[in-house]
Amino acid sequence: MRVSIEQLTDGNWSSGFDAGEVEDLNPADEGDVIGTISLAGPDAARHALDSAAAAFHRWRRTPLVERGAILARAADLLRDRAEAIAADITRENGKLLVEARVEVAKSADFLDYYAGVGRLSYGDLLDDGRPGTQVFSRREPIGVIVAIAPWNDPILTPARKLSPALIAGNTVVAKPSIQTPLALQHFARALHDAGLPAGVLNTVHTSNDTMASAVLADPRVSGVTVTGSTATGFALEKLLAGRSVRFQAEMGGKNPAVVLPDADLDLTVRTIAAAAYAQAGQRCTATSRVLVHRQVQDEFLDRMAEAAAAHRPGPGNAAGSTMGPLISRAHQRSVLEHVQRAQLQGAKVLTGGEAPTADGTGAGCFVAPAVVAGVTEEMSLWRDEVFGPVLAVSTIDDLDEAIAKANDTAYGLSAAIFTGSLAATHRFIEEVDAGQISVNLPTSGWDVHHPFGGFKDSGSAFKEQGLDGLRFYTRTKTAAIGHGGSW
Repeated sequence: MRVSIEQLTDGNWSSGFDAGEVEDLNPADEGDVIGTISLAGPDAARHALDSAAAAFHRWRRTPLVERGAILARAADLLRDRAEAIAADITRENGKLLVEARVEVAKSADFLDYYAGVGRLSYGDLLDDGRPGTQVFSRREPIGVIVAIAPWNDPILTPARKLSPALIAGNTVVAKPSIQTPLALQHFARALHDAGLPAGVLNTVHTSNDTMASAVLADPRVSGVTVTGSTATGFALEKLLAGRSVRFQAEMGGKNPAVVLPDADLDLTVRTIAAAAYAQAGQRCTATSRVLVHRQVQDEFLDRMAEAAAAHRPGPGNAAGSTMGPLISRAHQRSVLEHVQRAQLQGAKVLTGGEAPTADGTGAGCFVAPAVVAGVTEEMSLWRDEVFGPVLAVSTIDDLDEAIAKANDTAYGLSAAIFTGSLAATHRFIEEVDAGQISVNLPTSGWDVHHPFGGFKDSGSAFKEQGLDGLRFYTRTKTAAIGHGGSW
């Protein structure tokens, strides 16, 4: 069944634009066309920005408690509509239905969390050495935000960005991935139905070129937040260079998990398998490298290969499926090429790494979860982000080597260690150059109130989530009032 794919501009929903059309396909069965996306041209994209700019001064004067009430109502609407939204996410993204349900629930949690922020203080009283002088600081919204969302967490990422942006008093132009437009449509509709004023949130389906020329180049844009590949983040940073525009990027990762000899291997294998293969490995925080101690590597590899081979790739809404497809044929080919290249460079594929065809999976973009052993620092699989269900395994001899290898990457998003040693834990936390550190836990799985973001080529200086997530969307103004003996 085809569905209507619309965008929201100045409080109105519409779908008729003149800059071309793109089909929204089900990656589990590319014969299933979900709908047709009508692309907005420069005029329509600029209209979205005009609407956000016009709404800003009214929205910033709306009391925070009122803003929070709208976000809270939207959270309730997401929960009421959760099954329909999750079904659409599974159909256009491919992830398991259970994974989609968790994503919708987390998105509602973001709205609820930042709704509560509306009742917190947004400034401070400060002392002053001048008699009869009162000084205070206040945090204000920065203006119009452009939010660019990826396809892998198509409703969670907008929730992570839009919730703090809106509670802080900013207005937003949001662009979803052209591969998963329905998720943002559901999120925007919940806010719209909850009473968000016209123009405060606008969505736009358009090409990257039109977005750059008609929206990002406009001097009314105050901030740009993006989640995507490192190449995308750096390209946007270059595009905005030389302008007073805030930039926030959550980019790629090559996340290591270290396994020491004293690790609980039952827990370790179970946890790493979930972190590597959930969402078909299409998460920036997915475990993609394992650095296993030589003393336990053989047993670990046997168990890890068994855990990977036990997966049953299939449509996300089909009984028995334990891993969904990749997002597209092009991405499927890219992941398969990574595995083939590793073999040519001398690595050994213990299991997986091929495109399955059983039970109708040939109609979709599936890749069997892979364990690749003997990966060395010279191989591309060690350094390149695969963004698929591929686990590269390397051997270590001690903690010093583990930390050095964990840091031997351009990325710095997330890292994990599996050990019973408190000393090793604290060294790992202190010395590994990553924004998120886990101990006996997966590299993924951060809650809405936990500050989130990476170092090095994994992200910009601004964190997302929690109270830290408000910093990107606010500026601090300091005021001093002298009363000259009377008020």
